[in-house]
Amino acid sequence: MEIVDYLRVARRRLWVLVGVPVLATGAAAAIVLFAPQQFGGTAYVAAPALVGGGAAGTQYSGTQAANQFVAAFGAAVTSPRVLADVAGDTGVAPERLRDGLAITQVGASSQLEVTYTAGDRAKIAPVLTATTTRALAFLFSSQVGIATGEVEAANADVTAATRAISEWEKTNKVSQPDRIYQATLGELTSLRQQQLSMQAVGNGRGVDAATAAITAAQKKLDELGPKLPDYQALLAQRDAATNALSQAREGLQAARAQAQAADPKQVTSIGEAHEVSRMAELVRTALPVGGAGLLLGVLLVGVLELLSRGRVAARPAAPAATAAAPSAPAETVTAARP
Repeated sequence: MEIVDYLRVARRRLWVLVGVPVLATGAAAAIVLFAPQQFGGTAYVAAPALVGGGAAGTQYSGTQAANQFVAAFGAAVTSPRVLADVAGDTGVAPERLRDGLAITQVGASSQLEVTYTAGDRAKIAPVLTATTTRALAFLFSSQVGIATGEVEAANADVTAATRAISEWEKTNKVSQPDRIYQATLGELTSLRQQQLSMQAVGNGRGVDAATAAITAAQKKLDELGPKLPDYQALLAQRDAATNALSQAREGLQAARAQAQAADPKQVTSIGEAHEVSRMAELVRTALPVGGAGLLLGVLLVGVLELLSRGRVAARPAAPAATAAAPSAPAETVTAARP
């Protein structure tokens, strides 16, 4: 089929190509214009201290820190827990909150806008306030609880390791055997030097006294030596628990700094509620619907044309007329004989 044929078909069924988009656009416009008035509001969240390091810590850092923060905040806003909390604070159903809330990043910065659209103007500000507060708490205040739990667990490990050392010392009736062993080892070395000096000058009594002291020191070393590995293992456990406790306390300090930097009173501001422009909503709705109507009209024209050609092809052909006329009867001419 040539382009001319397509144009001929379109001209013949122009009422379909024009009528369907017009009806669809008109219906969409009527729905928008006669729908209840909608109201909207915007909350601005600007917390530069939470992104890229600084006083808040290291949760969001690097070249993608701003995008990570915006993505995490958007996920928090629509999370079931935050929606349930906001619903409890405002009395708005979670489904309505999910449909009315939208998160927009301001350029490539860490600042974002939280918008809420609803039919009740009085609910705009409370919903935005509760949403930003709950989302920030979900992201940062929960970190304080986690860090606190880590500190408590590390502190319990230190306490358990210290108790194990005390029980070992009580069972073996010796306190701090590692230090005693090192001191005795140094004393033994000094006694041996004294013994050699006295032998060199011929001091027999001094040699005997040094020998007795060396024997006693060696006996103490022999008693403590086999016990040291177990004791040193307990010391290593306590040192590891102490290091973990120190790191957990640093993490708790950073989490508290983040929570302080994410104080909603400091990083959020709520705009006034306003009427949503019907004209803007009409443009956003009518244009796509009109385009869809035009596409539907084209498809309908094609279907109608196929059905029309099918009916023509199925119509039976008329019988052919007989072209030859009937021949006249031949006359017999009798020739008279003379």
